Amino acid sequence: MTGQNTLVFATNNAHKLSEIRRIAGDSIRILSLADIGCSDDIPETGATLEENSMIKARWVKDRYGYDCFADDTGLEVDALGGEPGVRSARYATDGHDSAANTALLLKNLSGVSHRKARFRTVITLIEGDTANIFTGEVEGEITSKPAGCGGFGYDPVFRPEGWNKTFAEATAEEKNAISHRGRAVAALIEYINRH
Repeated sequence: MTGQNTLVFATNNAHKLSEIRRIAGDSIRILSLADIGCSDDIPETGATLEENSMIKARWVKDRYGYDCFADDTGLEVDALGGEPGVRSARYATDGHDSAANTALLLKNLSGVSHRKARFRTVITLIEGDTANIFTGEVEGEITSKPAGCGGFGYDPVFRPEGWNKTFAEATAEEKNAISHRGRAVAALIEYINRH
């Protein structure tokens, strides 16, 4: 079993792993799935972000025995009825193709002036028999074309409220200070430090 301040992060996404390790700093030792010898293609069959984060965390806990946390993140666009939402990573294809996902999003918003959107992250932490859920979100809008080369996913077309640049134009520190994932991880770390 892992130590008190060591957790497995149930993701195969290297960008997410790096981002969460940066946000957590020295407060938690975060192991990757590779670190525990897990090369499973963990299913994401939930209908909501909450369900998917629970499925992934439960998968690792049940099969590998480690206390674990998992996240699921979605981009919710008002004019598209909340899409792509839970299907954000697989919006255009089943292959996690960020360029194709972004292109489809911009195509679906072509001619639409109301471009309000939010990024929402849900983290499920499983310690022993206990599951806790932490959420974070950031409001913003979808730009008409990509800008910036940082970040990942939809970052080049998401401009947070009050900003004049996209997440992809921001430094990692700027993004993590206000991002959906940053807020959810901050809540997770605060909980761990209290317990």
